[in-house]
Amino acid sequence: MTPVETLSSVFLRPLGLAALAAAIPLILLYLLKPDPETVSFPAVEFLVGDREESRRHPALRRLRRNALLLVQLLAIAVVAVSLAAPYVPVSERRTVSETVVVVDATASMATEAGGATRFDRAVRAAKDAATGETSVVVARDETAVLTRRAPAAEAKAALDGLRATDAPGDLRDAISRAAAVAGDDARIVVVSDFASGDWRTAVASARARGYAVDLRQFDRGGSANVGVVGYSFADGTVSLRAKNFGDAEVTRRLSFGDATRSVTLGPGEVATATLPVPAGGGNVRLSPGDSFPTDDRLAVAAPEDPTTDVLVVTNDENRPLITALRVVRGTSVTVKHPPASISESYDLVVFSEVRPDRLLDGTLRVARETLSSGGGVVIQAQSNLSAVGYGDLLPVAPNGTATDPAVRQPGATPITEDVTFPAPQTYVRADLRAGNALLSTVNGTPLLATARLDGGRVFYYGYPASGSSFEHNYRYPVFWKRVVYELTGRRSLSATNHRTGTTLPLGENVTVQTPDGSRRTSALAFRRVGFHEVGERRYGASLASVAESNVTAPSVTEGETNAVGTDAETTTVPKKLTPLVAGLAALLVLLELGLLRYRGDL
Repeated sequence: MTPVETLSSVFLRPLGLAALAAAIPLILLYLLKPDPETVSFPAVEFLVGDREESRRHPALRRLRRNALLLVQLLAIAVVAVSLAAPYVPVSERRTVSETVVVVDATASMATEAGGATRFDRAVRAAKDAATGETSVVVARDETAVLTRRAPAAEAKAALDGLRATDAPGDLRDAISRAAAVAGDDARIVVVSDFASGDWRTAVASARARGYAVDLRQFDRGGSANVGVVGYSFADGTVSLRAKNFGDAEVTRRLSFGDATRSVTLGPGEVATATLPVPAGGGNVRLSPGDSFPTDDRLAVAAPEDPTTDVLVVTNDENRPLITALRVVRGTSVTVKHPPASISESYDLVVFSEVRPDRLLDGTLRVARETLSSGGGVVIQAQSNLSAVGYGDLLPVAPNGTATDPAVRQPGATPITEDVTFPAPQTYVRADLRAGNALLSTVNGTPLLATARLDGGRVFYYGYPASGSSFEHNYRYPVFWKRVVYELTGRRSLSATNHRTGTTLPLGENVTVQTPDGSRRTSALAFRRVGFHEVGERRYGASLASVAESNVTAPSVTEGETNAVGTDAETTTVPKKLTPLVAGLAALLVLLELGLLRYRGDL
């Protein structure tokens, strides 16, 4: 038990003990106070008496001199204790009309034992606790209040429709919410495994407000859990971390597609395995499974076709550009020199240094077909850009060339974030006629611009093939990787796979498909392990939480003998000792005044 928890078991407001600091200036004052100077008056020495007699009792003299200090220190201590509101737990029997039930619906409650989960047992206990007015508060990724002071039948119906999530949650926040919605004479019943989180402070706070808090623990199963507690992606692979929470050595298999890795873990050990991500993704399996199946599976969303086909149309190969495109993992780059014939389909078409008299209508038709299938088109600036004949594929209107512009650095966008763009030596003056400029000169000429066209996206790259140092910048390949991903709608594996308990903003109300069914929402909450779909995009959600996979918990015995489900209960409530301690402080103040008068200081 932590020091805070220890103090909370004795004081309702432990912060009041900070008043003990008042003793420090008092002690310093006594230490700095000069000793009195002794002056002899022979004419009155006979009134003092025998000084030798006084020397026989120096302890009495010291006690008389320091008694006031001791009384003052004791008074400060008693006042500080009274401010901290001391209490002792006592049993009280009363009639209950209002109950607030806190139901733990976090992932660990799915732990199985004896053919039922912890959550199933907790819901049954929550129904038994319902009284004439029942509020139901659910602890999950976002605390929710299902009912407020509803009849028992309505509260039980709400509990029937409740399911445990596959996400972590905050039990402390749920208990605090329960205290906020509870009436003056309500009791709070918490049904949980109490496996994670700092929930004790919320319980102490609710009890300090006078509420009877009944803790009902359901912690069967899970003593030998082994689960996937973390993952990361790199170069088309997923690195998995599995942990053994049991007390015996185990061997587990991690399988993904056709690949399998075997790991052996001692008690408390973590092992790592790296597996290739197959086309389309799928489920990583940890086998054999155990009583907590939620962390035995990892849902990984990946594109069905992992290859991005890129066509570069050029009459004068821009080697830095082509190299940057080829180093993007998963790209297949084809270079064609106009007037070459093109018949294949591509995900991205890049035009660079194209001679106006060599560009065929068939090549432009391939670019439009790429856009109509949801792909992208990139057009790089060149001195005779207006003569090439790109038409509305070009989101800017060229108007000659100029040199040495000043560049206004862009804001953070998915393409430009953390990239510093130098000024080109020469550039094409142009006006934006569609879409948005991501980077401009100080006089307003777009250097980077993007627009939607025919179901796809076009991108204007205003740096000519020569005359710029940007192609030698170490962020140059990163920039082109972002362009490829943004224009083709591709997302990195990290962007398409999330941990349960997180939320993805969608910007507007759209229909989403989740493992629990479809609904319309503007923010996709990942509450279930599995796959979630938004339009044509697919996301994977997995638990991967060390705290939630540690499903064992210390035993919570308090409150288990309460008569849950009856109108009368015997419960433990705090009996405040503040009046008694405050009375003692008043007596000490009176004693201090008496000592001051005895010494002649009053």
